Amino acid sequence: MEVPDHLFVPAASSRQGIGESLVRPRLSVRRETWQRLLKNKLAALGLILIVLLAGLTAAGPLLTEHDYVKQDLLHANAAPSGQHIFGTDELGRDMLARILYGARISLFIGVAAALIDFGIGAAYGGIAGYFGGRTDQLMMRLVDLLYGIPYLLVVILLMVVMGPGLLTILAALTATGWLGMARIVRGQVLQLRSAEYVLAARTLGGSPWRVITRHLLPNTLGVILVQVTFSVPSAIFAEAFLSFLGLGIQPPLASWGVMANSGLPAVLSGHWWRLFYPALFISLTMLAFQLLGDGLQQALHPKRR
Repeated sequence: MEVPDHLFVPAASSRQGIGESLVRPRLSVRRETWQRLLKNKLAALGLILIVLLAGLTAAGPLLTEHDYVKQDLLHANAAPSGQHIFGTDELGRDMLARILYGARISLFIGVAAALIDFGIGAAYGGIAGYFGGRTDQLMMRLVDLLYGIPYLLVVILLMVVMGPGLLTILAALTATGWLGMARIVRGQVLQLRSAEYVLAARTLGGSPWRVITRHLLPNTLGVILVQVTFSVPSAIFAEAFLSFLGLGIQPPLASWGVMANSGLPAVLSGHWWRLFYPALFISLTMLAFQLLGDGLQQALHPKRR
């Protein structure tokens, strides 16, 4: 059946370009995500708090003239004043200097644990989701088995084998911390492995490692970034909890958890600042990363806007 020529009428010249005038300016994915993130006031607040904490950590020695390990028993448990803004502890050590130094350890443990969890969990979950079948079943049964091991038991065993210290805490946090990341990445990869671009990459001879690293993991980056931002405060709180129990950082090193542990009995004696300031910075850090994580979750998932 032939189509009559009169059905093909050129558009009027006056209507040309209307569609282009209605289209918004072209933006990259990164820039669009960044703009959405900044429009979220709570996420922007969390980002500002994180930047401020990072700046305080980097410039800590320049902000106070006191040393975090120097003892002055004549000024033990001194209340906050002009000389000691946050007061002193039971040995006369300046609380502000110890807070700033403790921020380095607490933030380092949080960020390092999150990055290690990302590396192990993304690789493990990507392999399990890509190959599927029996490989996926065996790998995920191992994950279920590790989930059943009590967390404190792992910490105590590592303390016995490695001894207390910073590396022991980091090893304890990452021994089972990557399991949640592995499950999330595996679920995302299972959804994406049947996509057309993955099939095209495999047809062109792409190796499994190349398909996972160049095609699958980059397309799950949004979910991974959100999980990483939630992992940082979890690791900081876990370190503070272990240090509070006496299983974490050992003196003379200072972390917020160690300071909170030593400051709890002092509250009963009226020395409230010993517990208040470490708890305040722990709470602010966890709140900042939680707000940023929620903002990223909304910015990277347009359906949730």
